[in-house]
Amino acid sequence: MSDRPLAHGGDLDWARRRFPDAPEPWVDLSTGINPIAYPLPPLAPEVWARLPQPDELRQLEAVAAGAYGVASGAEVIAAPGTQALIQWLPRVFAAKRVVILETTYREHAAVWRASGATVENVGDIRALADAEVGVLVNPNNPDGRLIAPADLQPLARHFADKGGLLVIDEAFMEATPDHSFAPHLAARGAIILCSFGKMYGLSGLRLGFAISGPELAGALRQALGPWPISGPAIRIALQALDDIHWLTRAQERLARDAARLDALLEQAGFAIIGGTPLFRLVRRPDAADWFERLGRTGILVRCFEARPGELRFGLPGPEEAWSRLEQALLLTHDPS
Repeated sequence: MSDRPLAHGGDLDWARRRFPDAPEPWVDLSTGINPIAYPLPPLAPEVWARLPQPDELRQLEAVAAGAYGVASGAEVIAAPGTQALIQWLPRVFAAKRVVILETTYREHAAVWRASGATVENVGDIRALADAEVGVLVNPNNPDGRLIAPADLQPLARHFADKGGLLVIDEAFMEATPDHSFAPHLAARGAIILCSFGKMYGLSGLRLGFAISGPELAGALRQALGPWPISGPAIRIALQALDDIHWLTRAQERLARDAARLDALLEQAGFAIIGGTPLFRLVRRPDAADWFERLGRTGILVRCFEARPGELRFGLPGPEEAWSRLEQALLLTHDPS
């Protein structure tokens, strides 16, 4: 059995090694991904058999631009997930000093450090202005901190004026789309990263988008090379991004389910300290014990090595998953 800390959500192989006697199937609440996925459309056999067509990729990027409300003058670049974009950014925009608004998704710091940059974590957004590259996650993972577009505009202009780059990771934004910076993005100075898989519950599709000015967009396209997205991913995303009815209903359901989760967690004695409609961050002194208790019942939540008193809960999907979580929380809850 491995004692390696849980580096990312969704690692059920690690969970099974850590809790070998836990009942199956696992209830995975560790990812912050919509547990009720977009229904997959039927795909013709040739979609699997032939290479994706360039016109199809351009069509997908155009549809994504409309779905995200992208400002005129900015471009959308499709990629195999936002993590791939995070990996590529240091290679297409070299920087010696990077400042990241903490505490947040750790891969941003890891990839910039690996590129040779000096990385500093700060707690004040104003401190980003001194760097060649500033990075923030909005809404933030794991606490859900949300920064309004009006507060980002002067910072983005500052980076544009000095030839720097503000990286705005909006992986969890589609649950609260009114706060997106996409409609305000200028041709230079900032890039937005968008996740398709989280809101649409199709993370295995590995699809994400970058929104940037033409110069950086061209560099990213060249780095990603031909056929960056699979044909099935293009066809599924084209339908999903155009399905406003499904998206609206999903946003409403997520808001209701987040409130339901709040009530359940509070009843079990957790203090809710942040989150988005896709996840909740909670605190209690014995959080590490609760991670173990839930794991033994086949429920995986997100723990944090640097934040031992906190856990992040994603949303259960089917009623069976809600029932298992309620039973695990309330039957083992000690009101004292």
